[in-house]
Amino acid sequence: MLRKNDVFPMTCVSFGQDAQGVCRHEGMAVFVPGLLPGERADVRIVKSEKRYAFGRIERLLESSPDREQPPCPIYKRCGGCSCQHMSYEASLRFKREQVEALLTRVGGLSVEVPPVLGMEHPFAYRNKGTYPVGMAEGRPVCGFFAPRSHDLIPLPEGGCLIQGASSASATRAVLSWMEQSGASVYDETTGKGLVRHVMTRCTTAGALMVVLVVTRAQIPAREALIAQLREAVPGLESVCLSVNAKRTNVILGQEIHTLWGASELTDTLCGLRFSVSPLSFFQVNPKQTERLYALALDFAQLTGSETVVDAYCGAGTISLLLARHARRVIGIEIVPEAIENARANAARNGIPNAEFMVGATETLLPRLVADGLRPDVIVLDPPRKGCEPEVLAAIAKASPRRVVYVSCGASTLARDAKLLTEAGFAAERVQCVDMFCWTGAVETVMSFVQ
Repeated sequence: MLRKNDVFPMTCVSFGQDAQGVCRHEGMAVFVPGLLPGERADVRIVKSEKRYAFGRIERLLESSPDREQPPCPIYKRCGGCSCQHMSYEASLRFKREQVEALLTRVGGLSVEVPPVLGMEHPFAYRNKGTYPVGMAEGRPVCGFFAPRSHDLIPLPEGGCLIQGASSASATRAVLSWMEQSGASVYDETTGKGLVRHVMTRCTTAGALMVVLVVTRAQIPAREALIAQLREAVPGLESVCLSVNAKRTNVILGQEIHTLWGASELTDTLCGLRFSVSPLSFFQVNPKQTERLYALALDFAQLTGSETVVDAYCGAGTISLLLARHARRVIGIEIVPEAIENARANAARNGIPNAEFMVGATETLLPRLVADGLRPDVIVLDPPRKGCEPEVLAAIAKASPRRVVYVSCGASTLARDAKLLTEAGFAAERVQCVDMFCWTGAVETVMSFVQ
């Protein structure tokens, strides 16, 4: 068994699930962040279990041609982007190979996954940033928590490279206001203090919303905060407070106050207009979202006569796209506020043939099927944990001619794909989209037919 602080020369043979290198030492897998396949390094063991261990690079002995210098100055400490030590093309290959391997090993499927659809410019793509606030060297700072900890890593001066410039300008303005006004930083250990997080949301047209997450609605120098943000961010359209006094890891509170400007923004996606409030869910990479949703629509193969169920529909984005090409669409979502947004979005876009129901998909879909609903197409866009068994059982009973699965978790997609094929569906097409560039995550669209 490997022991902590042992150092051995090792060769990386493959990638793990979050782009960490996988080495083998005397038959034991050793996971080494930052090591690329084909590279050789002296590796120090930092944690050892019975069947595997974790290590870190002590000295790189042989380098891969895919290795690149990470452009982010806090890359090693932040941990948010796990792929910046490799070329963008190499990160896309890693994601394709990961999905293909999981579909084969877990799903039992023999499918070839095409190259991942990447971005031409994979930086500054995120339209939403959420930054915890802390203290460093006696001053308030915004940043990110280091992996598996609540140690705050301050943002670089220029901000996060995968966020837009206006987000960095907004956080700097908030920190300046905090110093000038004496607004205190929230201490999660004691539960005392005022400012917990700064959240920014930007539309495709460049309008920005700034949301200050605070423990109470009364803040000092309110007008000064608004003035500094308006001066720092030319596209500013909204300043809000989200009140969250609970001792919790949940970021936003349900109590929202608009300090200045609009209470919500309007954004455009796939030719549709959507309302975006502080609590709304909206995909963070609009360019790649349009490609992802276009694929889902293409995989659905609608002719205009179908009844479609959109399970886990959120604010109805995919539902409304489907409704323009189907006879009837039923969206199901457990979050009541999301359903309110979905209904408002349907009205805003003049789409009368989309209806929305509040409830858990694992409860509502079996009930609808038991009552006789037989959709022609079912679209699934579940959270990372995948679909509940009750959902897949209801799909088997409903026997739609086609199922389209939009996945943010390749391992649960593979698990559910196996269950769908065992229920009589055949895997038809698969395509990955790089929604979260430089991270280990990938979105996948897959279709199944009867």
